[in-house]
Amino acid sequence: MQILNETISRIERIDYSLAEKTQERLDNLTKPRGSLGRLEELAKHVVEITRNENPAFKDKVIFTMAADHGVAAEGVSTFPPEVTAQMVYNFLGGGAGINVLAKHVGARVVVVDMGVAADLNPHPELIIKKVGYGTRNMLNGPAMTRDEAVESVERGMEVFEAVSQEGIDIAGTGEMGIGNTTSSSAIAAVITGRAVEDVTGRGTGIDDKTLAHKVSVIKRSIEINKPVSDDAIDVLYKIGGFEIGGLAGVILAAASKRIPVIVDGFISGAAALIACQLEPRVRDYMIAAHCSVERGHRAILDYLGLKPLLDLNLRLGEGTGAALGMNIVEAAAKILTEMATFQSASVSEGMDT
Repeated sequence: MQILNETISRIERIDYSLAEKTQERLDNLTKPRGSLGRLEELAKHVVEITRNENPAFKDKVIFTMAADHGVAAEGVSTFPPEVTAQMVYNFLGGGAGINVLAKHVGARVVVVDMGVAADLNPHPELIIKKVGYGTRNMLNGPAMTRDEAVESVERGMEVFEAVSQEGIDIAGTGEMGIGNTTSSSAIAAVITGRAVEDVTGRGTGIDDKTLAHKVSVIKRSIEINKPVSDDAIDVLYKIGGFEIGGLAGVILAAASKRIPVIVDGFISGAAALIACQLEPRVRDYMIAAHCSVERGHRAILDYLGLKPLLDLNLRLGEGTGAALGMNIVEAAAKILTEMATFQSASVSEGMDT
């Protein structure tokens, strides 16, 4: 756990010392005070995270991590497990939703094999950090070992560290893995304390019968494994996934470098829960991109106290919502750094009333 502990030790409380100065600057821009709403809040937030009065997001990176889940054998998804590997090739080929939206906002997609249940063909854009060939079926016992859970988080950190050498100003999370909404619902139920029914959705679009079966599988998995809600590694190894651990590592590593991280949807939200259990200060480095159709995502956001930027009925994952959210955060920073002040534009200020 050396990498994990060292990374956590570098995560500091975000810096509020520039808040007053940033607010004064926002108030002096050529607009009525507060008229750009959350864009102004975001601008101040990224200054507090980065400790940079003039934040700019030149290097934008979305980490899309893939892994299989043994619980998929229980028929909890409309798609077969082999789709995970097939979609990784689609990412690498540039044909997936995340590729389109990342290109739209000028972000790089980093594709990582955290635990796909196949040996993937080598590709210059594919990072192999495979912890195992998919998790075990959590209905029959722990999804992985405790050591594998720690390894998954640390491998996520390693990926972030390697990519950061090329430059990262803002990061986004994304994932792919058949069966991962089942694991995420289990994590959400355990950590938030909400009923399984309240945090379990239709994933890839399952019908009512399959949804009822999915809820039953999650309940039985929790009963069998008895994850300890305030022990993030215990939760991760018993009912989690390798890509969920990897994304938790990305979030923690980003916070350790004072880099804003845009959290995508439901599965990324489960990773955020794990990250925050490991180090609560990481919460302030996260920005929720959107609120997913998956009903458990709202429970996660409420628990973490995060207000999503968008609500577009998204449920694709991959980092698609993070790409859109990243665009809004960059716009907020540009408002702060590129908009004229009343003085510089020779515009009369409004009178106080």
